[in-house]
Amino acid sequence: MKNKTLISAALIVFVLAVSCKKEQAEAAQNTLTIWTYDSFTSEWGPGGKIAANFKRDCGIDVRWESAGDAGSLLSRVLLEKENANADIVLGLDQNLADRALASGLFEDYKPKTAAKILLELDTNGDFRLIPYDYSYFAFVYDSDVLEAPPKSLEELCSQDYKDKIILMDPRTSSPGLGFLCWTVAVYNGDWQDYWRRLRPSVLTVTDGWDTGYGLFLKGEAPLVLSYTTSPAYHAQEEGSVRYRAALFSEGHPMQIEYAGLLAAARNKENAQRFLDFMLTEGFQEVIPLTNWMYPAVDGIPLPESFNMAVKPEKTLYVAPVTEKELNEWADIQK
Repeated sequence: MKNKTLISAALIVFVLAVSCKKEQAEAAQNTLTIWTYDSFTSEWGPGGKIAANFKRDCGIDVRWESAGDAGSLLSRVLLEKENANADIVLGLDQNLADRALASGLFEDYKPKTAAKILLELDTNGDFRLIPYDYSYFAFVYDSDVLEAPPKSLEELCSQDYKDKIILMDPRTSSPGLGFLCWTVAVYNGDWQDYWRRLRPSVLTVTDGWDTGYGLFLKGEAPLVLSYTTSPAYHAQEEGSVRYRAALFSEGHPMQIEYAGLLAAARNKENAQRFLDFMLTEGFQEVIPLTNWMYPAVDGIPLPESFNMAVKPEKTLYVAPVTEKELNEWADIQK
């Protein structure tokens, strides 16, 4: 009897173990892990709505994992390499693309809906990084404080703007990196001198856009590095035209945001289905009123609030900065 009882108990344990493994396997088949930046997964960001739409359309759950701003996101991917517990990385931009692609960690996948991508959005010659939205870097100003905003990069160095500008660190923040690339492109070999002249105007340099823009809204300074599309948020959510983008005579760089499939992804089929979905209405219609950027595909209607999102007359296509230039920037800040 004792032997029979032991055999029965062992059989029950075995059946439970097999059942558990089966449930785990089925759960894995219906999930997807995406690494992104903090604001994408915030309460007001697009992550929640996009996950719900993807679940509705494809029956797959998305597990978001945020890693600070875009620069920090890339650093984490490069650090963990093939051990990264992610299927997709979403939120890198063109200034981070070279480092991301040079790592060999991303796999080419051309979405079924790739033909919808706007022609002006570069795919880097392949589909290891796929565009999902874009905007233009700009300085947003508080029109209740500044009646006459700056009209050029050079004007930012004026005594009129002493301690009035909030910037982001180019080593951790994609807007911060975009601004450094902007200044290097415009000033070429004199960019270091520009940053020395700019220093008195800078109140603080934050690690990420969230922190910097939050300080701006608290009234710590009347100018902040952001996007031409940022004023649309205030028009939509607050009915306010107080915050506006200053247009500069030198032109403005475009920022293109990308998502990429990791070669070591555990849920590769689910990841490919997400990248297909990313270029459809279920994803793209969410972007304007949550990520406050332009959709990456044709045919997505923009809300009326985007009348406040002025497009620059001149678009700058700037090259990424080098590691040497990043280190030189850091030395100037000391």
